[in-house]
Amino acid sequence: MTSQKYSLQDIRLRLNELDDQLLQLLSERRKLSIEVAKSKVETAKPVRDADREQQLLVKLINNGKEKYQLDAPYITKVFYTIIEDSVLLQQNYLQNLANPVHRKPTSRVAFLGAKGSYSHLATREYFSRKNVELIEMNSEQFKDVTKSVESGHADYGVLPIENTSSGSINEVYDLLQRTTLHIVGELTLPIEHCLLATQDISLEDIRVLYSHPQPLQQCSEFLGYMRHVTLESCISTADAMQKVKEMNRHDIVAIGNASSGKLYGLQPIKTNIANQTENYTRFIIVARKPVEVSLQIPAKTTLIMATSQEAGALVSTLHVLQKLGINMTKLESRPVMGNPWEEMFYVDLAAHLASAEMQKALEELTRLTKFLKVLGCYPIENVKPTQVEQY
Repeated sequence: MTSQKYSLQDIRLRLNELDDQLLQLLSERRKLSIEVAKSKVETAKPVRDADREQQLLVKLINNGKEKYQLDAPYITKVFYTIIEDSVLLQQNYLQNLANPVHRKPTSRVAFLGAKGSYSHLATREYFSRKNVELIEMNSEQFKDVTKSVESGHADYGVLPIENTSSGSINEVYDLLQRTTLHIVGELTLPIEHCLLATQDISLEDIRVLYSHPQPLQQCSEFLGYMRHVTLESCISTADAMQKVKEMNRHDIVAIGNASSGKLYGLQPIKTNIANQTENYTRFIIVARKPVEVSLQIPAKTTLIMATSQEAGALVSTLHVLQKLGINMTKLESRPVMGNPWEEMFYVDLAAHLASAEMQKALEELTRLTKFLKVLGCYPIENVKPTQVEQY
């Protein structure tokens, strides 16, 4: 008896049916995640349960191997994405309950550059879970973003603050020193730099390259081999792509994201050009008023402080955090505007502002510093993968 053979068309039709079933199941699972969040409101349980997630993954890995011949890395990768989505959905549900006054049908959001810039991509990614209609407001400079929010023309501003390759974005840190705005959220976005052109050309033909200064810095090693190319800075990667499109010359390229390049009719001629393969930018979201963060959600608190010029002044403040068991995830120093040789310290702490430990820390830090200000307490939206044994 010969086995039945299926045509390519039959196989594709069956794949389409399975994909549709997967979408339906994912939708049902999402709805159940919201029901879980509702039950956690009543029981006051935290959003994440590491033991439960670990048990779930181990069970799925074992069942996948024994019943369906699926390997552990594949199952882990798929369900990490599902768990991450579930956690963020539940966090968003609890945040909406904690901030009913902040819930609006539309949100006006200011960001650097035009459509297709990395700040624009981050804006869409962050607000995709907020169930609001987005009104996008592009800005030419970082200070224009903060001014739009401070004046009330925008509800939120999205600002890049640090990159894994090029480090801190000092201009944004300096703006935080002067602004009255509060940090209300954060997002970490993978950055995938490539060379974009109007047509397929060789690297030897390139004479001018446009981009924002940050990507130029993040791709410095690759650009070091292109000594025949003139580098031109733009206000954003989107502006660089727009210039290449308008000039329409075979010897001009831009650095940007491949998907954004399509908006301007550009094609990638060289991908993965960043100094680091794992290239990420952390963005902060700012608003005129702070947000209330549910105690069931992992939170981060950001503050700025100025210490005295005495020896060991900064160390004394760090000892306070160590004593109270508060994890510091970022420490950045910047000059105090108008006070030569004085430093302002920006500190990110993995702690909820309302926690007993954080309140005690603020009390002691106020006594030890010349100046102290909380810039914001906001949900940690970087969901770390659940750890399981190697299979």
